Amino acid sequence: MANIRDVAKEANVSVATVSRVINKLPHTSDAAIEAVHAAMEKLNYRPNANARALVNKSSPSIGVLVADVSNPFYGAMVQAIDEVAREYKKHILITHGYHNEVFEREAIELLINNRCEALVIHSKGLTDQELIKFSKEIPGLVVINRFIPDIAERCIALDNTRGSSIALNHLLRFGHQKIGYLASSHNIDDSIDRKLGYRAELEKHQLSYSESLVVSGEPNELGGAEAMRNLLAKNVPFTAVATYNDLMAAGAISVLKENNIRVPEEVSVIGFDDAAIASYLHPTLTTVRYPIQIMASQAARLAIHLAEASPYEHSGNLYLPTLVARDSVKAPNQQN
Repeated sequence: MANIRDVAKEANVSVATVSRVINKLPHTSDAAIEAVHAAMEKLNYRPNANARALVNKSSPSIGVLVADVSNPFYGAMVQAIDEVAREYKKHILITHGYHNEVFEREAIELLINNRCEALVIHSKGLTDQELIKFSKEIPGLVVINRFIPDIAERCIALDNTRGSSIALNHLLRFGHQKIGYLASSHNIDDSIDRKLGYRAELEKHQLSYSESLVVSGEPNELGGAEAMRNLLAKNVPFTAVATYNDLMAAGAISVLKENNIRVPEEVSVIGFDDAAIASYLHPTLTTVRYPIQIMASQAARLAIHLAEASPYEHSGNLYLPTLVARDSVKAPNQQN
């Protein structure tokens, strides 16, 4: 017996579009309506209660898509969304995408089919075009940590390039010139933009960019440790290291200590995110603050108001990172 996914595949549309056609909801093109009806007839599909779930005008749930909630960054994001949800007497449904196109698409459709009309989506695997398409189908969909010009009003993003430039500028102001970079091995815009900021700030100060000072790794403690070992193995001189995030910085500091290299006396380290771990490392970690809690709260409120077609004024869509100076950075001329 055919199901709603079979109809979506036959009509070459999303499951969300099939639901909207079945429930005669707005924002559906004539071409999509015709394709869905033709597919239903061909497959002898009879809509059931689950397929009509979106007909209700109010939903008690906010759908949330993250890469991996075990990462503290996404944990903080989910917590902020949950606080807003409870304020509005709603609950959250969380799905994982792992930066994978197929997983993210399936996760969004799962949230839609569970009557989540307000969605906060952290997607790195889907194309701009597909997210634009989803946004047209779901009025309450908001994209976080990504900027898509065509749906700018639905995006809550951070200037990652600027954040990396701030980190490099801080090291440069202390007098560092030979600065390594531990990059994320994930091929996503955050990784690309932060590495771009590192390179641009070096060149802005007439310092040459060298691939010998750049090493990639998984964006976690183990990846940071491995990347630092690989950087040390290259035997190229450096007095400071900038990292993709605080977790990589934590791994890097542990390896420096294993090799009797003092932080910051011999090598300064700067992170990115200002995760909770930054305050508990030794030395405490100088980093760039990513205001994910504020951004997630904003995204949740925007999604709810868009879903309910109610007016909502907010401060803006592009957030700026800020420096948090602690103890892991020191001038090279004070080093032994």
